[in-house]
Amino acid sequence: MNTQPSIEERLWDYIDGIATPEEKSIVEQLIDSNIEWRNQYHELLDVHQLMSNSLELDEPSMRFTQNVMEDIAKYQIAPAAKSYINKRIIWGIMGFFMLTIAGFLIYAFGSVNWSGGGSGSTTLPFNIDANRINSFDFSKLFNSTYTSVFVMVNAVLGLVLLDMYLGKKKKQLQEKH
Repeated sequence: MNTQPSIEERLWDYIDGIATPEEKSIVEQLIDSNIEWRNQYHELLDVHQLMSNSLELDEPSMRFTQNVMEDIAKYQIAPAAKSYINKRIIWGIMGFFMLTIAGFLIYAFGSVNWSGGGSGSTTLPFNIDANRINSFDFSKLFNSTYTSVFVMVNAVLGLVLLDMYLGKKKKQLQEKH
């Protein structure tokens, strides 16, 4: 006869009152004459009454927004980046790199043979020969005592800077607890 979904759909249309007058009369006749339709109609009518009578929508309280805002206010809001970034650390890092760059530039200009003129044999730390372009001799750049001292001083300054930063972080953590 009819399939189950079409029975339910037609009965729901009848119960909700959206069926056309022709469909209403056909459904009423089927409810009166067919036991399957009658049983399905009574089940759906019970569901409809349960939904309309006992189902109440939960509405938030009048103070819902205010309660939420008060709960949020209990937590500490993260401060702006300006307030917790120490500018001295940034300046220290910048100074470290500026000193490193300046030291390498001073060394590079100090190791240039300025009296060479334009012709003659000057030794560069790399080979310009087209066949061996990737051979670079670092030993000619980093073989002096001054370069070694400069690198060691920069390494020590970097470690001191790291120690100061970690010490401040440790002190801040101890103050919080």
